[in-house]
Amino acid sequence: MFNFAPRSLSARARRGARGLISTRLPLPSLPVCLPAFIPALVPALLPAFVSTTAHADTVIAEATLPAVNVTASANTAAAPRAVDPNLPASVETVTRDQFDNWNVVNTEDVLKYMPNLAVRKRFIGDLNSIIAVRGTSNSQSARGLVYADGLLLSNLLGNNYSFPPRWSMVSPDEIQQVDVIYGPFSALYPGNSLGATVLISTRMPKQFEASADVKAFTQHFNLFGVNQNFNGSEASASIGDRVGKFSYRLDVNHLDNTSQPLQFATLAKSGTPAKAGDVPVTGAYLYNNQTNTPTAVLGVNGEGIEHTIQDQFKLKMQYDFTPTLQAGFTLGYWHQTYNSQTSTFLRDANGNPVYSGKVAIGGYEYNIPAAALAPSLGYSENWLYGVSLRTRYATGWNAEAVASYYDVSNSVARTAASGAPGNGPGTVIFGDGTGWKTLDLRSTYTPASKQAGLANHALSFGYHYDNYFLDNESYNTLNWRDGGATTFANAFRGKTQTQALYAQDAWRFLPRWKLVYGVRYEDWQAYGGSQALPGQALPFSDASQQHFSPKASLSFDVTDDLILRASIGRAYRFPTVSELFQGQINGSAIVNNNPNLKPEDDLSKELTAEWAHWNGVFRFSLFQDDVKNTIFSQTDTTVIPNVTNFQNIGKVRSRGVETSYSGQDVFVHGLDLIASVAYTQSKIIANAQNPATVGKYFYRIPLWRANLAATYRFDERAALTLAARYSGRQYNTLTNTDTNPDVFGGTSSYTVVDTKFTFRPTKLSEIGIGVDNLFDARYFVYHPYPGRTFYVEAKLRM
Repeated sequence: MFNFAPRSLSARARRGARGLISTRLPLPSLPVCLPAFIPALVPALLPAFVSTTAHADTVIAEATLPAVNVTASANTAAAPRAVDPNLPASVETVTRDQFDNWNVVNTEDVLKYMPNLAVRKRFIGDLNSIIAVRGTSNSQSARGLVYADGLLLSNLLGNNYSFPPRWSMVSPDEIQQVDVIYGPFSALYPGNSLGATVLISTRMPKQFEASADVKAFTQHFNLFGVNQNFNGSEASASIGDRVGKFSYRLDVNHLDNTSQPLQFATLAKSGTPAKAGDVPVTGAYLYNNQTNTPTAVLGVNGEGIEHTIQDQFKLKMQYDFTPTLQAGFTLGYWHQTYNSQTSTFLRDANGNPVYSGKVAIGGYEYNIPAAALAPSLGYSENWLYGVSLRTRYATGWNAEAVASYYDVSNSVARTAASGAPGNGPGTVIFGDGTGWKTLDLRSTYTPASKQAGLANHALSFGYHYDNYFLDNESYNTLNWRDGGATTFANAFRGKTQTQALYAQDAWRFLPRWKLVYGVRYEDWQAYGGSQALPGQALPFSDASQQHFSPKASLSFDVTDDLILRASIGRAYRFPTVSELFQGQINGSAIVNNNPNLKPEDDLSKELTAEWAHWNGVFRFSLFQDDVKNTIFSQTDTTVIPNVTNFQNIGKVRSRGVETSYSGQDVFVHGLDLIASVAYTQSKIIANAQNPATVGKYFYRIPLWRANLAATYRFDERAALTLAARYSGRQYNTLTNTDTNPDVFGGTSSYTVVDTKFTFRPTKLSEIGIGVDNLFDARYFVYHPYPGRTFYVEAKLRM
């Protein structure tokens, strides 16, 4: 899971080799309105683009800027890119050599054993896979950042499971290394780094290469009235080459999978005796739900059994104008169709399925709404465009410009009005024209050992711009499967824009002491927000906020093998377009918006010790996050009638401890081990709108997390991995009233064991056989997680 320098290196040298990654994104041609203070950046950026003979003599292949890509295949450079040794935060790294021996189908799978981190992935191909880390739950997607080679993949249009990072814009096969930065301690990243920042580095070829990869997987799932196998497959291929100064890589991927049931139709157990005219039915299941309320299960509904087909196309190109000036271009395309099938468990006396109406179950009357078992389907097309220009000097000034544009060019979601078979009425939602664009300019200074003046300083200056825009329109239709729009239902629109300036200095003021300090200034605006209903339109007022976010980190090299570090940082996480303006997320869920939200105001602290020992690195961290004005959907119980919408919770405090270890040749030659244990206590300190939640644990933050992954390499051809993931008690309500968590609707504690055997018959071929959830644990994140899943994989390379 972590990247290591050779074992003979000191802790300081190892830490320098574990390095930082890139930053961000977009196209210089973006319509950016640069503020008047941007000219002040020009003197800092200009020197980096001025070539000098002295600089040319010090060029190295490895860039000092983030997001320089190298590869580890036979055709590429062997060493992973180093992490910035001046990063003022805890960093964990996973490399291709490690996750090649795990069961990895989707890109987010490479994070599955990271310390104090979990991925909410309900099935292979799940669109709603978001990360949870430390005091950030798996429904707070805007508290995490994901970049791939500096291009932003985080979907900051909203802040819940419906807005996950766009993982599908990266193929697992192109990944070289992934770094996770914990906490908002670096001025280089916005307040959305409050949870963690994930930096993905991909590979570029040094000569001609091609590969093909085929996977098949299956799981058996048994719960309530469903007892069957669910199968899927994935095929991917890539080709790349370097010709002179030009290199390219093309990746294609096709995924076809059917999930286990994700949601069931339920009604609280009735106490009303059945009446004449109620249809007697059989097939219902009774259980005690997450609040220990007796509940009847009627069938599979909502997201149902989801069949998804996903296609990805990714083209990356680089051109080296000189040995020190490189340009890059990225084009990503991702297309998905899904069909969520529902079914009823209920049968009348003649064996006919029953979908709605008043029925008699066990002598009691139940009234099943028409939409209780309604199916849905949809499709979307997404495009990612990115360009970059950067210099690569070993010392002195460097600069980079990165621009990106993410376009949801086509998005349609359809939901039936009834669960009955056929092509009856329903709703259709169009999300075309939604997306974001970004621009980042950065200049860095790396001192040379004998350079005067700034010899003990490593400097970073930068400017960031982003613009998020949302446009959703919902219509009624007479044919929910493929009918055209008939009458207008509602619409939600809005935009946010952020511009930021930042500066950071890593100052080694004594041989063993280093101070990293910086500040980030952010100017945030929300505008163009409106909600439309039939016959009326409701515009929202514009909003703006400006904040400074200071950061500081002091480290001391106790010995060459032991480093101590204390970090503190303030961060502001601004409201998203969805939280401010959007009232409807999809065809089956309604969420009220709140245009008057304040930004989340966080003060984070961390104490860390890193010790190089036993062929690896130990890390021990104490952390605390105090977040004022936490944005979360809750019920305001102080008004009548109660109002449920996105609100600011007065204060949430998360504190805990993390321990991790990663080593090679541990105990015996060939055994690589990664292990971590973390304790997090996240509690609500103040909440004026819902006082009953004060003192309670925050939503979906487990008290304990533990991960273990051991890979034994028999030789260069064969390896066996045995891994385990543990997540402890957590709550699915702010009032902590879900006292029965290990059922559908609850959020489980769980222990899951995974394994994989990898065999390489030749240097150019590989076969893998694996199992996730080896003991078929049944666990839930409201929805059921997958059952025991078998994998078989074959790879060819040239």
